Amino acid sequence: MIALTRRYRFSAAHVLSSDRFSEEENQRIYGKCAHPGGHGHDYGLEVTVTGPLDPVTGAIVPVAELDALVRERVLDRLDHRSLNEDPWFRDAVPTAENIALSVRGELEAALAQRGAARVARVRLHETRRNTFECGDES
Repeated sequence: MIALTRRYRFSAAHVLSSDRFSEEENQRIYGKCAHPGGHGHDYGLEVTVTGPLDPVTGAIVPVAELDALVRERVLDRLDHRSLNEDPWFRDAVPTAENIALSVRGELEAALAQRGAARVARVRLHETRRNTFECGDES
């Protein structure tokens, strides 16, 4: 099996807090990220897909097609937005872990409709010190 990894960037804001916790508990769990005014990140996103090579094109999926899919399903949705307002996070705190899981689920569903390629891994770079990934080897 061969894999293709593409890198993308988007900027978004969020507040890390849960209605299940008191303000003090949110502060304890999420620290400064629970500030009601929110804060933003310039996220780095890596999407890795695997699958058989198309015998005609010699590719798992055309790069332009993958880029268009990620742009349509993820970047246009999240870039320069407040993640707390997105339906993905209606019942979930928009942590980097939940962002990565949501992106993977969205792209898996979209790729499943198009052919044999599948999402093997999503890696989300939130800060220079924080990277989160979900996938086959996570």
